[in-house]
Amino acid sequence: MELIFASHNENKVKEIRAILPESIHLLSLNDIGFHEEIEETGNTLEENAQIKAETIYNQTGENVFADDSGLFVDALDGAPGVFSARYAGTGNSKDNIRKLIDELKNKESRNASFQAVFCIILNGKIDFLKGEINGKIIQEEKGTDGFGYDPVFIPDGYEKTFAEMDSEMKNQISHRAKAVQKLITFIQNI
Repeated sequence: MELIFASHNENKVKEIRAILPESIHLLSLNDIGFHEEIEETGNTLEENAQIKAETIYNQTGENVFADDSGLFVDALDGAPGVFSARYAGTGNSKDNIRKLIDELKNKESRNASFQAVFCIILNGKIDFLKGEINGKIIQEEKGTDGFGYDPVFIPDGYEKTFAEMDSEMKNQISHRAKAVQKLITFIQNI
């Protein structure tokens, strides 16, 4: 089955391709020659994922899914949440991490969750799938792998940040990995 992933983020594309079985051929927006930015104007992860999926479905008529993901920090009332990628206003991950660490300086709780929501449109029908992992935010960056907030997020039950883990481990436990597993099951049960 051919499936378009409505993303320009090659890190996410690589992560998802590593998890999908060979029977699902994943195409990114770059692969299909779609180079426009899709504006994320939604107030929730679900809304943003749906905006992206519907944009590409309306352009191509092909089976597609899109994701939106975010980091939700308890002590910050769920921030950065839906604004995770643009939290510091620069679109730069390092700036986002600096702002997050600064905002948590005087907070006791470090509890957080990474959430990923997929909006999938198969044969014109829309569905949503969600993956989530709980953990905590540390005060300094550790590790060089991964992207986004990975260097400051340690999942519950582990001692390493996502950025310190090898991709194989992260691809078994992450919020996106959980959503991809649900995607695989969903497709197999059609």
